[in-house]
Amino acid sequence: MNSDMDANDDVSSPTPRIFDRYASSSDDESQPPYPSLHSTNRRLDYMIQFLDRNLLPQHTSRSNAFLPEFVAKGGGQGIFKLPDRRALHPNRPPHLEVRPHPLRETQFGRFLKTIASTERQLCAGSESGAVRVWDFKDLYEEGEEEDAAPFRESYALQSNGNGNSAVMCMVGDEGNGVVWSGHRDGRIRGWKMDCESGRFKEGWCWHAHRGPVLSIVFTCYGDLWSGSEGGNIRIWPWEAIENALSLTMEERHMASLLMERSFVDLRSQVAVNGFSSILNSDINCLLSDNIRAKVWSSGYLSFALWDARTRELLKVFNIDGQIENRADFSLVPDFALEDEIKMKVVSSSKKERTQSSFGFFQQSRNAIMGAADAVRRVAAKGGFVDDSRRIEALTITIDGMIWVGCANGLLIQWDGNGNRIQDLQHHPSAVLCLCSFGSQVWAGYASGIVCVMDLEGNKLREWVAHSSPVLKMAIGAGYIYTLAKHGGIRGWNITSPGTLDSILRSELTAKGFLYTRIENLKILTGTWNVGQGRASKGSLESWLRSAVSDVGIIVIGLQEVEMGAGFLAMSAVRETVGRDGSAVGQWWLDMIDETLHDMMGKKLHECRKFERVGSRQLAGMLIAVWVKGNLKPYVGDIDAAAVPCGFGRAIGNKGAVGLRLRVYDRIFCFVNCHFAAHLEAVGRRNADFDHVYRTMTFSRPSNLFSAGAAGASSAVPMLRGANAMGAHSLEGMPELSEADMVIFLGDFNYRLDGVSYDEARDFISQRSFDWLRERDQLRAEMEAGSVFQGMREAVITFAPTYKFDKHVAGLSGYDSGEKRRIPAWCDRILYRDSRQTLGSECSLDCPVVSSVSKYESCMDVTDSDHKPVICIFSVEIAHIDESVRRQEFGDIMRSNEEVRCRLEELYKIPETIVSTNNIILQNQDTSILRITNKCMESNALFEIICQGESTIKDDGQASDHSPRGSFGFPRWLQVNPAAGIIKPDQVTEVSIHLEAFQTHEEFVDGFPQNWWCEDNRDKEAILVVKVHGRYTMETRNHRIRVRFCCSGKTTKVDRPSDSVKVQGNLLHRSDYQRLSVSYDVVDHLRNMHSP
Repeated sequence: MNSDMDANDDVSSPTPRIFDRYASSSDDESQPPYPSLHSTNRRLDYMIQFLDRNLLPQHTSRSNAFLPEFVAKGGGQGIFKLPDRRALHPNRPPHLEVRPHPLRETQFGRFLKTIASTERQLCAGSESGAVRVWDFKDLYEEGEEEDAAPFRESYALQSNGNGNSAVMCMVGDEGNGVVWSGHRDGRIRGWKMDCESGRFKEGWCWHAHRGPVLSIVFTCYGDLWSGSEGGNIRIWPWEAIENALSLTMEERHMASLLMERSFVDLRSQVAVNGFSSILNSDINCLLSDNIRAKVWSSGYLSFALWDARTRELLKVFNIDGQIENRADFSLVPDFALEDEIKMKVVSSSKKERTQSSFGFFQQSRNAIMGAADAVRRVAAKGGFVDDSRRIEALTITIDGMIWVGCANGLLIQWDGNGNRIQDLQHHPSAVLCLCSFGSQVWAGYASGIVCVMDLEGNKLREWVAHSSPVLKMAIGAGYIYTLAKHGGIRGWNITSPGTLDSILRSELTAKGFLYTRIENLKILTGTWNVGQGRASKGSLESWLRSAVSDVGIIVIGLQEVEMGAGFLAMSAVRETVGRDGSAVGQWWLDMIDETLHDMMGKKLHECRKFERVGSRQLAGMLIAVWVKGNLKPYVGDIDAAAVPCGFGRAIGNKGAVGLRLRVYDRIFCFVNCHFAAHLEAVGRRNADFDHVYRTMTFSRPSNLFSAGAAGASSAVPMLRGANAMGAHSLEGMPELSEADMVIFLGDFNYRLDGVSYDEARDFISQRSFDWLRERDQLRAEMEAGSVFQGMREAVITFAPTYKFDKHVAGLSGYDSGEKRRIPAWCDRILYRDSRQTLGSECSLDCPVVSSVSKYESCMDVTDSDHKPVICIFSVEIAHIDESVRRQEFGDIMRSNEEVRCRLEELYKIPETIVSTNNIILQNQDTSILRITNKCMESNALFEIICQGESTIKDDGQASDHSPRGSFGFPRWLQVNPAAGIIKPDQVTEVSIHLEAFQTHEEFVDGFPQNWWCEDNRDKEAILVVKVHGRYTMETRNHRIRVRFCCSGKTTKVDRPSDSVKVQGNLLHRSDYQRLSVSYDVVDHLRNMHSP
């Protein structure tokens, strides 16, 4: 450090401004980076595609190539209202897509579980135990994987595929450039960048807990605290961590052994202090209150407040704010730590004394209390706890308030001493994460919503940030980053909500054609009531022969695969335990697999073959989806659903089964139905459809994916709906209404009204289908808006598909039995896409546009009393190339003049001055540091950290400063408050107090040892006062040298002559000077020696 350091010198923070972050690495940093050739080519392709669609006349005759359609009335309103798919919705701020929503099937065993940030990087921990890192300076650039921003990733940890190495929590150590992660296997790992490979590598690792490490935090004194199951909290002193960090790679095994025994066991402290059974539930949250040097720990429904310096328990209270009383529990054994106690190194004499002190009654009492403690633990884990009130998240705001989020959506504000201030309820779903910056608090919900509030809790704005629960939040480089349960990460500008949002939205909309990609896809759908029979391969080939054409997806729906009272009853039982399928249903799936394989040719490349990706069976109804190999990378998130409609809406003889999947980031739902039979049951059929549409709820197939593959909280439900693009999911809207395209297929059982058997046969033989269509019940009900509201069907040009005698070919095969059932079009295929009007073109606002190119039955198949039907859809899908969009976003942030000017205004840092840059303390002195906000308009937000600590040599020089964990304070120094808000033209006072702490205390296996090492050397700490504005993460820094003189030696640096000694509390106040500008200096401090 330069000896003439000025207290009011501005030391620029290394965090760059948003619009400067992505400057070229060349000497001329004003020049933006050039996009890659691949990115440029894609932009050109999209531009040409856009021009073709808007300038060439070929699209005017496009409709002539497809079949005419009939559109049902009643669509576009109520539950049939189409989802809002605007790419930049006015109710949601524009966002930075750091990692687009990945397909679930690609993430098995490697879902991201948590995120954390440092000053320069965003880190994410995965289910495999690996750590992924994004540099903030690269977030706008083109990545190589997943369309995500460029990242580096460590190697996955060995866990035998059981997820035991999954990352549960993370924290960044800014002072030492290390990221620490807590894992499900009970280990804590430290990660550091390997310069040669460019990967993050595990540098330090030790076994911290018997159970998973659920929470981890650095305190303001640099100690690492970790929480686990059963109320287990351990402290890893900075001195032990520093020793581990100083070891070479060859000595890392020694670091693990040393760290595993160097912890402080807070449960033993609890027993000594006499608090009753505190936090026997899992420690899911740890929060460091750096302002007051305290630590909050939370269980399910209770909190404990600790002193970060002395590690003493200060207060225990529940979620209602009621303080837990002290009780004599010093003799209660901790059964959760029984095995660990056996491993402790304790002298035999101490053991004998302890054992002899226990009498029979004392031991009996301990056993009873231990059993009660075990019962409390079981209750805390969910057996008897009110889950709706469970604590899910903690954060602290710059004004020192503690915010708590609960599973019932309640937000509770506390002061720093654990006094409950107010309750808020902005949203009914669970609050899963909280964070704060400046004067705003951000809450992430299980519904995917993000809510932004001011420091008083007033809601400023909310929007749907993701289509799945928001698990974690992190702050860095001008953004709030949100991690969704599905693994996507988005960045929201820290100025939101604000005027910058509208500017970005307008600019991105204008550039939409540069990142909009249109895909063309053919989908073959088929329905067949197989009448409890089994088809030959020839029949299947005849039915599915269109699959050899350029079809990408095949959807097959079967009805009456298997029936009978016994089977239906057994199917209902299997549904109650989450099982579906049958041997007959599996036979059909295998048979179709084999048929498609043979039809496509055995020698075809894998990319041309079909693969079954999902199926669902309910009693006699079966639906399955096959995807061609070259399309499979773009298809996933397969969910299934079933809705019984028979016998009290409980039996699956009638009802529906459905599959939902994501194709090119758009949601497709396929629903196979079998509705009520008989001519007169029109009302029941309409009611069946209404029940299916309203109640169909999709969930992950239990036999395909791990139940714990994603999600970190028990408050995370299976999110209803898949509104990946919508800005706000309306409560009460059915999941089917949130899809981009819905296709209904099946035996709907609608008949012909006012037609006799003979009349129908005559008109069929003459192929006079127009007259018959006018008597079709389904068409009449759709015309009246009573069923399939807003859906479309191609005009029918094939003969009725019901009812036939089996194994009789041609039109002569209609029912010749005694009942002579009237022929009818029972088997139908209808759909709804994204079009509001018939002429809507495919775009990001109307992302799925479909037409029917073929709609026919297969009359030569005679295996059932129904004929199979196929419908081929030609679908256009508009989706965003997130990599290109991210680069366009960066270009706007970097080069748009209006954005730059707005950011310059928002990022202004209020001018501040400090009263001194040199403080000398001895004999438990307290000095007052004054910070003045000279700005007359804006609040100044400040935070004080310790850049490093050093020992003063005999010659008065300081050795190299070494930072503690996360820039923590040395244990001999107390700074209060260490953060806060300074109003315009106001002064705040910070107490800098010397606490006598001249000894080093060591811990082994959680217990303090009996040896002490007195340290009488003078010390010096460099404090940094970091000042920033409401929105900017860039800071203006003031450095303060604090010297601890314990030897009593004189120093060349004089104390200010007019320091005030306050009688009564022996406070030594530094001279307060109102300096004219932030560059004024105290002349007599310039000659101070420094490293």
